[in-house]
Amino acid sequence: MPGKRIIGVDEAGKGDFFGSLVIAAFLASDDDLNALDDIGVRDSKKIAPKRLLTIDERLRALYPHVLVIIPPPEYNRRWKESRNLNKLLAEGHAEAIDRLRQQHPADIAVCDKFGKPELIEDELVSLGCSLDVDQIERGESVAQVGAASILARAGFVREMERLSESIGFELPKGAAPIVDQAGRKLVQQQGEEVLERVAKVHFKNYQRVTDRRLFA
Repeated sequence: MPGKRIIGVDEAGKGDFFGSLVIAAFLASDDDLNALDDIGVRDSKKIAPKRLLTIDERLRALYPHVLVIIPPPEYNRRWKESRNLNKLLAEGHAEAIDRLRQQHPADIAVCDKFGKPELIEDELVSLGCSLDVDQIERGESVAQVGAASILARAGFVREMERLSESIGFELPKGAAPIVDQAGRKLVQQQGEEVLERVAKVHFKNYQRVTDRRLFA
C-alpha cells in the first residue's frame, strides 16, 4: 500500500521586524521519509544558513511545493484589517494548502499548532478546500513540515535580500536591538515612509525606530 501523501506547512518571518511573511507548503509521501532524511530535512532553525539554502534547492527541484509570500505592504494592510497575527497565519496556511492541493492529490495536511484550530479550517472552507488539517505541537517533527520550514526560511532569506537590494540598505533579521539601530539609520536616510515598504509596522520596533528622541 502506498504511503500517505502529506502536505506539510510552515512559515518564516513572523518574528522579524523587516521582511515578508513567507508560508511554504510541501508535499511528499511517507514513502519518501528516508530520502528526506538523506537530504538533511529537519527543523530549519537547527540548520546552518548555507546548508539550509543547499537543502532548499534540492527540495524545490524534487518535490511539489508552494510558497505564499506576503510582502510588508500587503502584510501591513491585512494587519490593519484584522489586528490578529493568527488570522494572518491561517489565511496564508490555507492559501498554501489549497494551491498545492489543486495541483497534486494529498491525503492530509499537517502544520504547527497556533491559535484556534478552526481558524485554518474556516479559511479552507472559504476556499472550497475539504482537505483535513492535523495541527500539532512541534509540527517540525513531521518530515514534511520540517521540509516546509526549510522552504519557508530560505524563501524569507531570498525576500530579505531582494528588499535590501531594492532600497539600497542591508536589512537585518529578527527584532533585537541591532534591528532598532539599523531601522533608525534607515529612517534617517530615507524617511519613515520607507518602513511601510520593508517592515511590519505593528511591531514594537516601529515605535523605537521612529522615536526621534532615540536618534544619536
